Amino acid sequence: MNYEEMLNRAEEKIPEKINETARFEVPKVKGHIQGNRTIISNFGSIASTLDRKPEHLMKFILKELATPGELHHGTLILGRKVSAVQINEKIKKYTRIYVFCPVCGKPDTKLEKEGNMWFIRCLACGAKRPVPRI
Repeated sequence: MNYEEMLNRAEEKIPEKINETARFEVPKVKGHIQGNRTIISNFGSIASTLDRKPEHLMKFILKELATPGELHHGTLILGRKVSAVQINEKIKKYTRIYVFCPVCGKPDTKLEKEGNMWFIRCLACGAKRPVPRI
């Protein structure tokens, strides 16, 4: 069997449509409201899944929700009552800006700082784009 025949055979075995979204899903928040505060218990695992520092994600969420908060052993404590829907929307917005590649749309990216600017670099396609500072 020559190279061309092997290549054709391999192409025939590739499915028509590969579902990219099944590979990566943005996790949903788990938490509760305690008094006047909102506690997100799986915040550390969300940041880990997104492959971003929890402090960076926290800073974005606090700014977007205009609320005080603190990170305590992988748990985010917000200074006011916030619905899970609102928090999930902010995490999705964060992933659109700081996780998914703006060129190929894959989540295989790293944040890099060069001077005063932050860039998102895609490990899949090699694209490099500036991202806004938080």
